[in-house]
Amino acid sequence: MSAPPAIPDLAPNSRAHPYRGLSVQEVDVPLTEDALTAHLLGREVYRRTDFLALRRGGATALVEVRKASLEPLFSPVVAARLVSGPDRTAWVQRPEVDVGNATALAAAAVPGADTTVVIGRFEHVNFIHRPDPVRVRVTEVVPPEPAKLLAQAAQAVAFDEDLPPVELVLDAVRVEEVAAAHPSPAYLLPCRGSGADLGGAAVAYLDTRPAERADWLLIGCERSLQFHEHFYGDRPGRVDLCPRNRPLPAGPSLVKCCLLERGLEVDGDTAVVPWGASLDEVREGLRRLLL
Repeated sequence: MSAPPAIPDLAPNSRAHPYRGLSVQEVDVPLTEDALTAHLLGREVYRRTDFLALRRGGATALVEVRKASLEPLFSPVVAARLVSGPDRTAWVQRPEVDVGNATALAAAAVPGADTTVVIGRFEHVNFIHRPDPVRVRVTEVVPPEPAKLLAQAAQAVAFDEDLPPVELVLDAVRVEEVAAAHPSPAYLLPCRGSGADLGGAAVAYLDTRPAERADWLLIGCERSLQFHEHFYGDRPGRVDLCPRNRPLPAGPSLVKCCLLERGLEVDGDTAVVPWGASLDEVREGLRRLLL
């Protein structure tokens, strides 16, 4: 009979997904690769078990296993590999952590450990190996603050169990900074809800449809220009505020554009959602970028 294939090394951000793929057991053998392999080979495990967090005297080792078959309820182990020994495996109790969520696991990881096993919410257990969260740039106009798209993205990341660990980074298009770089005695902003403080300059808001056309500088996007042309018959001087038109460095980015009225557009590493994006649209944008 040929030998079973070797188990490859685990990639960074690996975890049991779903978390029922991890079994926690107490053992009375040394937590070394040779001893644990000898202990496990031929031993039956549940067909959904891919990893074992093996405990002895308060120390923990993580082992990955292969079974003879996935068909019967229990199947003998035919291959085992030590993922991290007790010197590289941390064990923590964090009852607030959703262990099905990779970002939550990464936040609970112990610095310096290769693997952190987490006892979390509802006493469920999972691990994360060499956490390396994916940075996602979220480009949003502020104020208002907190940035809505960033808050929506954080909400989506917190409940989506398929996403890898994510680090959301705000790339703020700040109205006050844009105005300071383009001095004008009067500004027209798209929405009075922004609450931007532009010092002593006169400020009007396009969504209120001011009765009189003034000599203002519009800080807004192409849609704002279209509204202005409809209201007043012309296009004023403008500074573009559209997050989609902002130069973006390499890497995944989530941005808004009000020319997109519904749905989602993905262009390379950039996912574009509507200005009034739903949580589902934001979540789908993240999934299209990261899965």
